[in-house]
Amino acid sequence: METYTFVAEEKARIDKWMSEQSDWSRSQIQDWIKAGDLLVNGQIVKPNYKLQEGDEIVVTVPDAVELEVLPEDIPLDVVYEDEDVIVVNKARGMVVHPAAGHTSGTLVNALLYHCDDLSGINGVKRPGIVHRIDKDTTGLLMVAKNDVAHESLASQLKDRKIKREYIALVHGEVAHELGTIEAPIGRDTNDRQRMTVTDKNAKEAITHFRLLERYKDFTLVECKLETGRTHQIRVHMRYIGHPLAGDPKYGPRRTIQLNGQALHAATLGFFHPRTNEWLEFEAKLPADFEAELAKLDKIEKTR
Repeated sequence: METYTFVAEEKARIDKWMSEQSDWSRSQIQDWIKAGDLLVNGQIVKPNYKLQEGDEIVVTVPDAVELEVLPEDIPLDVVYEDEDVIVVNKARGMVVHPAAGHTSGTLVNALLYHCDDLSGINGVKRPGIVHRIDKDTTGLLMVAKNDVAHESLASQLKDRKIKREYIALVHGEVAHELGTIEAPIGRDTNDRQRMTVTDKNAKEAITHFRLLERYKDFTLVECKLETGRTHQIRVHMRYIGHPLAGDPKYGPRRTIQLNGQALHAATLGFFHPRTNEWLEFEAKLPADFEAELAKLDKIEKTR
């Protein structure tokens, strides 16, 4: 277990203030308060305790119970595979790695069944996972089969050498043929499950977009990631007034009949970690995405 100490800088409800100072959710903090793992000035308090300036908060985080991640015979759309790397075309609805609420049926469970070796850099819950795409985002994902490959691919991501292009259907008519959104992204202090454009505890985020097709009330765009923040495309397109169609977290309720956001990782390119050869892959839009596009009325063709 680990112990963390904070000193209150303002008067505020303890669970809200603590969630703003950390990556912990309010519900997690409330659980620790109830279990006596969070003390204020050495005393047990209630979850609605109002902090005073100078209060000392000590949190003792219990050791995590490690999940047992088991291989599962789940079909995979493998686009490329060799002794170092696997590239898969992930289906909508599949979580990338086990987490609270998703301990099975994930891409990692499927990968463990599919192959004997995955890199161990990210531990037992995320073996081989170099980058992620959201549960309801479809498309290409690269996975490392050994630590050397993992380090190479992670370094390429950090140095912005990986090519990642997405196709997204967004609400409204995007005015410009080309554009760049450069706006920092951080966690939404009012909802820890959401990200937002903010200057508080935020990281640089850059998305380039190109218009592909105009429809009545919608626009199809290609988005190219320069950085890779959580929910980046979803947050950035909402920020400029064009949230993704079908997005339950960042978009309007009334939208297309798609089980999740209309976002597809269509192109992925990287230097092979062993040969340094440039590899580039493309994945067609999934059938449900194509079916929704077919229902829309085109305004003009731009590609």
